[in-house]
Amino acid sequence: MGQKYTEISENLMNFIQRQKIFFVGTAACDGRVNISPKGMDTLRVLGKNRVVWLNLTGSGNETAAHLFENDRMTIMFCAFEGDPMILRLYGHAKAFHPRDPEWQELIQLFSPVAGSRQIIDMAVDLVHTSCGAAVPYFDFNGEREQLKQWVENKGDEGIRKYWEEKNQVSIDGKPTKILE
Repeated sequence: MGQKYTEISENLMNFIQRQKIFFVGTAACDGRVNISPKGMDTLRVLGKNRVVWLNLTGSGNETAAHLFENDRMTIMFCAFEGDPMILRLYGHAKAFHPRDPEWQELIQLFSPVAGSRQIIDMAVDLVHTSCGAAVPYFDFNGEREQLKQWVENKGDEGIRKYWEEKNQVSIDGKPTKILE
């Protein structure tokens, strides 16, 4: 049965730390809802009501665009091994870029990853678990190397040019503020 909590318990924090994938949901006031899968070692629980994740360069930049207009965000984790569970964190978030003072503090929480473009800082106001009994088992076989290799091949200047061409607006034309 589903349970609601006002904070992330130690048990749920441990569950989050074991997950290899999580899903981020955001929406602007109008336009499309975005759900993005995230992986690698890019999420940190900083307290009972705060999580941050390192947003890497991708084909779009929907999360950042949505957060500038509407700061609501949901992060979902699913147990693909062991006991079934779905965990959702609901809250409000901000996107910080390398030019922002908050970036300098938060980037230290992560190993260096080429192509890092934002750190998303979420204040969690609701924690919700549900059974997850219909979620299938999956085996984790390792991280994909394609993004890392692609970013390294482009280099810093190539990534900046990519951001200019592909990451400045959402699919609905909303600004991401990546290069301001």
